[in-house]
Amino acid sequence: MLKVEAIVRPERIGQVTPALTAAGCTGFHYTNVTGQGRQGGVEVFIGRGGQMTTRSAVPKTLITTVIPDHLLERVIDAILETARTPGEGSEGDGKIFVSPVSEVVRVSSGERGELAI
Repeated sequence: MLKVEAIVRPERIGQVTPALTAAGCTGFHYTNVTGQGRQGGVEVFIGRGGQMTTRSAVPKTLITTVIPDHLLERVIDAILETARTPGEGSEGDGKIFVSPVSEVVRVSSGERGELAI
């Protein structure tokens, strides 16, 4: 089993989540987060004088799911196709992290492993 965490632009979540479901991902959750990556921030207008400043922490959405190993490429492809800015993509589109999961237990039934996903 694998844990997939994807950081994407918040405005892309409406495209990413249906694509995950279509790829066979049966459950996931997402959280609005702020942070800084290679993008380094964004310029924003502040005040009434039209001054610009750089905001280093930018809003993103973190999607987390646990999947069986055999779904990994389908899930990654679904995220890439829907989270990437149309065309060549652009800096700030996000990242995908994959890590192993040693155990999953469903609280309601006590099922373990892939049955609990």
